[in-house]
Amino acid sequence: MLSVIRLARKLLGRLLLVVAGALLAACVPAGGPSGPGAGQGGSVQVALLIPSGSGQAQDDLFGQNLENAARLAMADLSGVKIDLRVYRTAGNPDVAASLAQQAVAEGAQVILGPFYSQEANAAGAAVAASGVNVLAFSNNADIAGGNVFVLGQTFDNTARRLASYAVRSGKGKILIVHDRNVAGDVGRTAIERGIAAAGGSVAGVASYEFSQNGIVQAATGIVATARSSGANALFLTADTAGALPLLSQLLVDNGIDRTTTQFIGLTRWDIPPSTLALPGLQGGWFALPDPGLQAQFQARYEAAYGTPPSVVAGLAYDGIAAIGALARSSGGAPITREALTQPSGFAGVSGIFRFLPNGSNERGLAVAQIRDNAVSVIDAAPRSFAGAGF
Repeated sequence: MLSVIRLARKLLGRLLLVVAGALLAACVPAGGPSGPGAGQGGSVQVALLIPSGSGQAQDDLFGQNLENAARLAMADLSGVKIDLRVYRTAGNPDVAASLAQQAVAEGAQVILGPFYSQEANAAGAAVAASGVNVLAFSNNADIAGGNVFVLGQTFDNTARRLASYAVRSGKGKILIVHDRNVAGDVGRTAIERGIAAAGGSVAGVASYEFSQNGIVQAATGIVATARSSGANALFLTADTAGALPLLSQLLVDNGIDRTTTQFIGLTRWDIPPSTLALPGLQGGWFALPDPGLQAQFQARYEAAYGTPPSVVAGLAYDGIAAIGALARSSGGAPITREALTQPSGFAGVSGIFRFLPNGSNERGLAVAQIRDNAVSVIDAAPRSFAGAGF
């Protein structure tokens, strides 16, 4: 457990906050229009900023996945030409800012990436005056706004979806249980907003120090608070790389009544798949992209590249799909904020999604439950923004 918490703390240090992991080949520059406003006949120059080159194997893997998925999306487009130029940021905000400026100078009409939230913030600021928009792979809504949009599944999006389903299912008196760290605090706030939007009530808030000893010491008190508050659901910010395995088991061991108290997770509980076998998570709810569409994408990706995609590879596909749709309909005109935030949104390999004026996004998510060590969808992902779940 200690090693798991150390890993989670290391990841928080870089603060991807991404739901949600991602792969890359080589930069293949091609001749194209110059200037951020150029483009004609359904063509658009896209700068893809990936984290490769840091010396970390994970960053290289993420980069490879992202470029592969982007090129897969390009092959699926019709009536539009994407001039994709790849830039390696090494996961460094200063490098990302410099490369974003270089990309715009070389004619980029839109930037896809970077990967980490601090990079995206730096890149967006560096090119803000140019009018070029940045579609970052992060899910950290704190960096969104201005010319920066986030593609990742945000905590707010997930919290609203799950809180809405909980209230409709009679589990609307919710105790929030969060880590005492940056991600936990952000998650708690998102859950509070989600519960309010759904018409539920916050039965209370409980927290724990982000350490093995902190979790052990807090478990008894969390169970006592759940009982005294009359909560019929516990909404947990913990993730599978951090506190979740130990926390869920200790809550059960300390007598939480699972027949009347529903566990709900803000993060993906099916990654890695071994998490599904944890006794403390049986019956728990979490949200995920449309599994059917995800399975189709994974099969196509593996057929094309010989390996399965990592979790966030689909974000690059979705970004290219949105850019391609806008370029096709506009005849190559600049990718504007107004176009990106059209209410009807876009269709991607993870389901429907749309960008919000504040730079965040909404995604059509399914609600899943862990049953007998497997994922079972109990409320399907909506297929339009007029459907249930929004």
